[in-house]
Amino acid sequence: MSDQLPAIDPQTTALIYGDYQVGIVANYPDAAPEMIRKATVVLERARALGLSVGFIRVGFNEEDYAAVPEENKAFGPMAAARRFPADAPESQIVPELAPLPGEIVVRKVRYGGFSTTDLYEQLKARGVKTIIISGIATRGVVLSTVRDAADKDLRIFVIKDLCLDADPQIHEVLTEKVFPAQAWVVTSDELLAHLAN
Repeated sequence: MSDQLPAIDPQTTALIYGDYQVGIVANYPDAAPEMIRKATVVLERARALGLSVGFIRVGFNEEDYAAVPEENKAFGPMAAARRFPADAPESQIVPELAPLPGEIVVRKVRYGGFSTTDLYEQLKARGVKTIIISGIATRGVVLSTVRDAADKDLRIFVIKDLCLDADPQIHEVLTEKVFPAQAWVVTSDELLAHLAN
């Protein structure tokens, strides 16, 4: 598949990992360890090639909780339960993928990586035109960020085996039917092979 993909220029490309944080990864005890292992390999390769690297994580402070209306079906209960406090261990990126100094780390309080952060501005300042994204969950941070990135005219790659969803059918529909309309969907092995070209 890699010979059909557009070229990746490391100078204008960012690898973005969404919500690979302790409290979310813990929800996938069977699948997450292998996914994190693969994500580590991709991250090391991206760093070696000089791609920009960014991490999205969800974390709330008291003002954020207070700003969530109870009408918000997804985030109202999360705010009421005080889930994912910004400084809590559950809200930190898993140690295997720990960000390095100078890498982008944004804290969000909704699904998408762009909607409540300055991620787009940071990418733009680095000259990024292409993003390679994966995360947990496929229907959450990945879907919302892919849609927004397409509206921002970014070229998008999705690493499907580095995305997880509680519902495998939803994951399959998104990666096989929905994302390909706006992104190149690849496996981590296909991406690594393409980066080697």
